[in-house]
Amino acid sequence: MTMPRQELQGLTEAEAVCRLARHGPNVIGSVRRTPVWRRVLAQLRDPLILVLLAAMVLTVATGDLVDASIIGIVVVVNSAVGVAQEVRAEKAVAALRVLSAPVVRVVRDGAEREVNSADIVPGDVVLLGEGDVVPADGRVLEAARLLVDESSLTGESVPVAKETSSHDSSAAAVSAGTVVLRGRGRVEVTATGAASATGRIAALMAPPPGLTPLQHRLARFGRALALVAVVLSAVVLLVGIVRGQPVELMVVAAISLVVAAVPESLPAVVTLALALGAHRMAARHAIVRRLPAVETLGSITVLATDKTGTLTEGRMAAQRLWTPAGGEATVSGTGYAPEGRVERDGHLLWGDQAPDLAELLTAAVLCNDAALRPPGSGDGAWTALGDPTEAALLTAAARFDLDAAVLRESMPRVDEIPFSSERKRMTTVHRHPGGQLRVVCKGAPETVLCGDHIAEDDAQSCRRALARAGEWARDGYRVLAVATADRADSAPDDLENGLRLLGLVAILDPPREAAADTVAACRAAGITPVLVTGDHPLTAEAVARRLGIASAHEEAVTGQEIRGGTAGDPTAVRVFARTTPEQKLGIVESWRTAGHVVAMTGDGVNDGPALRRADIGVAMGRRGTEVARQAADLVLADDDIGTVVAAVEEGRRVYANVRRFLLYALAGGSAEILVMLAGPALGMPLPLLPAQILWINLLTHGLPGVALGAEPTAGDSMHRPPRPPEESVLGEGLWARILALGALIAVVTLAVGYWAHGTGRPWQTLVFLVLGATQLGVGLGSRARPGSLANPFLLLALAAALALQIAGAYVPLLRELLGTQPPALSDVGLAGAAFLLGFAAMRLQAWLVPEGGGARWARPR
Repeated sequence: MTMPRQELQGLTEAEAVCRLARHGPNVIGSVRRTPVWRRVLAQLRDPLILVLLAAMVLTVATGDLVDASIIGIVVVVNSAVGVAQEVRAEKAVAALRVLSAPVVRVVRDGAEREVNSADIVPGDVVLLGEGDVVPADGRVLEAARLLVDESSLTGESVPVAKETSSHDSSAAAVSAGTVVLRGRGRVEVTATGAASATGRIAALMAPPPGLTPLQHRLARFGRALALVAVVLSAVVLLVGIVRGQPVELMVVAAISLVVAAVPESLPAVVTLALALGAHRMAARHAIVRRLPAVETLGSITVLATDKTGTLTEGRMAAQRLWTPAGGEATVSGTGYAPEGRVERDGHLLWGDQAPDLAELLTAAVLCNDAALRPPGSGDGAWTALGDPTEAALLTAAARFDLDAAVLRESMPRVDEIPFSSERKRMTTVHRHPGGQLRVVCKGAPETVLCGDHIAEDDAQSCRRALARAGEWARDGYRVLAVATADRADSAPDDLENGLRLLGLVAILDPPREAAADTVAACRAAGITPVLVTGDHPLTAEAVARRLGIASAHEEAVTGQEIRGGTAGDPTAVRVFARTTPEQKLGIVESWRTAGHVVAMTGDGVNDGPALRRADIGVAMGRRGTEVARQAADLVLADDDIGTVVAAVEEGRRVYANVRRFLLYALAGGSAEILVMLAGPALGMPLPLLPAQILWINLLTHGLPGVALGAEPTAGDSMHRPPRPPEESVLGEGLWARILALGALIAVVTLAVGYWAHGTGRPWQTLVFLVLGATQLGVGLGSRARPGSLANPFLLLALAAALALQIAGAYVPLLRELLGTQPPALSDVGLAGAAFLLGFAAMRLQAWLVPEGGGARWARPR
């Protein structure tokens, strides 16, 4: 076809400048960098941080600048860690931006030149070659065996041939962000930037959902705690004044109790736990873009995942072979590497052991334009050049010990009829060393096996082959039929007729090695896996059944059924196929509306809106598009889907440690309030001075409290169901455990104080020592793995805190600051006994009511 002169000449430079001013640069609204001050402000809006800031103001009002400084340091460190993680993640994601086409070849003023991708305008004529990323939407003007990978937009694992045909508009169009696998072409740009297919999908990406499940729970907890602390402290103030205590002293004591009741280390504990989780995940090549995302993964109840490139390798593999003479054989291996096995009936086969398979795979190598590239210096994997389907045939031949280069050299190609979407087959002609010609034809079974292509004496084999091809197609395979014939020196015009059937090859985008284990681990953890893809329903069903996402009787729901309103309840479906980006968005929203916490994994442009709308989006880093990476909260730099399971475990560890700290800290805080309320009734007018309360608070909530955030995960955390999203952070009976432990600590403390008061000992100092020591004993008993050396920092922190607690009664400077008196050394043994009692009580409670397991005696046998 002769192209018009304008299309040959392209735009003039002057016209290109005018159109650039009119349409704007060819970029998709890039994400603006968030200023540091906005990030800091977002950290300070955390409800618990606001409570701490209020407590700091109150401590300044009482003149306690030391404790105010400590609270201020906690706030600053917490905010700094959160901001630093976000900035570091943003830089890491920026380093992954490798899928853009920075320089493009265009025709302008009748000459070829290179321009920046951002300067492409509608009307430009772009030259495309193998390996190029299409920079904008366009109409195909010229195509020479042009094959494009559109999986990032459509989810289709099979590449699409592009032609200038006017019969199929989709075959004559290319989209921005797709990749040329084979051939070359000229394209007239029709849409750029936000008007392109990629831009329209990116426009669907609304702001991400608000607070994470943990942030919601802590917000509710922070408001409730602040109210309770203020009310109880007011009660203590009134009781003291009624009993004749100085008003100024009781005001200071009441404010001290407010500070004591607020676990000011909680933000630091949460941040440390999240940062440690992000650090562990970074070691596994997972980039956490938002720190709270670590915990969110631990709360997910649904994992919605894309198929192509996420659950599957994103490359084609020949997995099954069939010949009329020998029946079926299987091919195994990973990627495009030649290492693998060809087996039949459980026996390993090589080239000389199965002539029928050797002839089939030899023909597949000859009728083939792809090539395999061995690992380079920067990549340890074999890669394909050309059509992935043809590369899969080369890989199968290599695993059968056939050398493609030797075969092609011994029978060079002399003629061919190229593949087209109408013919659905490709035929090549090769010269034998003896001078004869060999014709090889491969293509869709319905075109190769029908008509006059196969000789009449092969009719029975054709019927068997068509039946087998139908079975494989229902299992989600792409099936190719291969036939051949030897001709005389001159090939006839009808060289595709009278062929002899060699066999069938079943090709599939294989699941990743870690995919099945990931799905099984999610099910064991009570997480519902859902497959959402743009690929064919049969392919989606086959992959879902292989991986355990769907049962044999569950069928895929298509995007057409969703549009027609016949899909039913989306939350009852486990496999969705032929879905558009808008429909993926709706599926995620349906699960969230039903009260679930949803994680979405994907790599394509078409996954971007759903990644953004999900509670947490997980994108592939290497294969993933820039749109997907920018929409995600977590980026898997090595594309290992198995990292998601590790991330879920990290999230559950974070949440368990937050609850562990709350049990420890609030039990101590409630004990302090109970002691202050009940002490006067037992003859102790003011059981603790304000400075003593703050000192205990500093030692117990300080380093030991923060160290609890680094506790390892419990061994069975991935065998428990996720917590209900609406459950309070103090849910599943934690508040009752807090009150029980708090009451025990208070009873032990008051008993020692009452005894000391009656025997003339320094009762207030002993109350101070026993109260602090019992809380530290509870801290030791709170360990996830008692009896091990896991988290040695907690052991050191508890030892240091206990030493400082005792020092408060003996070191002169501290005695003057805290108002204590040195007790007899024999009485200090009471503090040691209280420490052991606190440890024993915590371990007994952990045994009776294990975290996540309910009461021990209520468990079924």
